[in-house]
Amino acid sequence: MSSLPPLKQLIDRFGRSVDYLRISITDRCDFRCLYCMAEDMTFLPRAQVLTLEEIHSLAQAFVELGVKKIRITGGEPLVRKGALQLLENLGRLPGLKELVMTTNGSQLGTLAPTLKAAGVKRLNISLDTLDADKFKAITRTGNLQQVLTGIAAARQAGFERIKINAVILKNRNHEEVADLVRFAVDNQLDISFIEEMPLGEVDQHNRSEAYYPSDLIKADLERTFTLLPSTETTGGPSKYFCVAGTLSKVGFISPHSHNFCSTCNRVRLTVEGRLLLCLGNEHSVDLKRVIRAHPGNHEVLKKTIVDAMRIKPEKHEFNIHEQPVIFRHMNMTGG
Repeated sequence: MSSLPPLKQLIDRFGRSVDYLRISITDRCDFRCLYCMAEDMTFLPRAQVLTLEEIHSLAQAFVELGVKKIRITGGEPLVRKGALQLLENLGRLPGLKELVMTTNGSQLGTLAPTLKAAGVKRLNISLDTLDADKFKAITRTGNLQQVLTGIAAARQAGFERIKINAVILKNRNHEEVADLVRFAVDNQLDISFIEEMPLGEVDQHNRSEAYYPSDLIKADLERTFTLLPSTETTGGPSKYFCVAGTLSKVGFISPHSHNFCSTCNRVRLTVEGRLLLCLGNEHSVDLKRVIRAHPGNHEVLKKTIVDAMRIKPEKHEFNIHEQPVIFRHMNMTGG
């Protein structure tokens, strides 16, 4: 007999309902952000990567189990050939309420209208600095103007909500937080500030020394802006504040200073088909093996997903002051 829950919900052993899936569709990227990956990366061979058809089948199974929101990530998702068709197919899944994407913005100048037409409702765009030289230093290969052009194109395309994501590092970009909020306000965007997550080994900064907690960012911002607590949520880990007198919100993602695990409602599917039950732990299930061993059998796949909820841990174990125990880089996990 099937062990599927009667209400088609994914419930872990701590009573948390999982209705949000983040899918990395590629580990490749046209940037080499220093907190995300090493400068000289070795990417996965094609055979180890989920096909677009497999990604669609897995997404369909999750939606049938009650997932309402899917976020497409990478690497940079738009560098994968066929990404636009995949997005269009995902956008048509019955029962899926929200298809969103995280991107570095490099491809939006030409692709923003196509993404909107494909059914992507919201965009998160990575932008850590407004200084062209710093942008080049942080991304190693990126061009700031290309991203700013992409943001403008996304605004013109009319997405429901556009949010900037900024990873803040002490003595690299922490003094720019007010400028970034002003940019968001001027362009009617939201913005989230993210504490760096210790995933994979990096070689150009010491994470402990670069750590700049959300409380300090908030204090810096309050010298310029009035931040009013907001009850709004987008289903992710951000804690939001309204910027008084504006249409913008400021969010803080604080895996170190303000653990958000008690309300975790999400799981991640890596590009190689591992279902990660927690960003900061290695608890995972190999769904690629299941889908390739049982092609077309959604019941076996769904039972595997339901059973995986039993090993979703209570919380992550990030420690910014120690070498990472998670050796996969963020591009492997999905940003």
